Amino acid sequence: MDHLGLPAAVNVQDRSGQYMVMGAVVEPGGAEAMAPLDVRSGDPATVFASLFDAHASGLHRYLSRRVGAVADDLVAETFLAGMASREGYDQSKADPRAWLYGIATNLLRRHFRQELRGLAATAKAAAAVTINGADPGDAGSDQVDAQARIGRLASGIAALNQDDRDVLLLTAWAGLDSNEVAQALDIPVGTVRSRLHRVRRQLRTHEAREFGSTNRSGEKTGSTHD
Repeated sequence: MDHLGLPAAVNVQDRSGQYMVMGAVVEPGGAEAMAPLDVRSGDPATVFASLFDAHASGLHRYLSRRVGAVADDLVAETFLAGMASREGYDQSKADPRAWLYGIATNLLRRHFRQELRGLAATAKAAAAVTINGADPGDAGSDQVDAQARIGRLASGIAALNQDDRDVLLLTAWAGLDSNEVAQALDIPVGTVRSRLHRVRRQLRTHEAREFGSTNRSGEKTGSTHD
């Protein structure tokens, strides 16, 4: 379980074959870390080839978790948009990694309906696993419980407003720290922290409510078979 209270990564496949990975975390400053680079200097092809090598795989993971197969096109669009706007890049406001994630996050807002459909499919698939899952005490019951929590979190994330969802998933799935998220979204770091605090509270409340509803439903279902 990560620092936001999201569970370990579990793959849930929707009807289209898309996998929504809930709870996976890329640690800040990990494999993607590189020396600061001013994207305005030097040959654009060389500069952006270096940026692509350093950040493309991480961007693809982040985008595919949010919108599935559309991530392939969005990664390419991110670097094309970055190259087109390179003269407006301000290194004092954002490092290249945060800048690219900001561009990518803005681009994927065009696909918010697809993201919400993916989250809904994840919640529905997890609910189906829970209903048809292992009996209590079986070796698979822990996995069923994990799937049930995946579903509750997916529906909770879908219920967030777009700004809060961006802050949450840039932190939990892209692995950006609060300062990097602030740079990516061009908002104060205090706003990032307050949004994360609010999101944690909302997800805890949502999960508790959904867990209680599921338990009551299960008790009712069980009583009909006595």
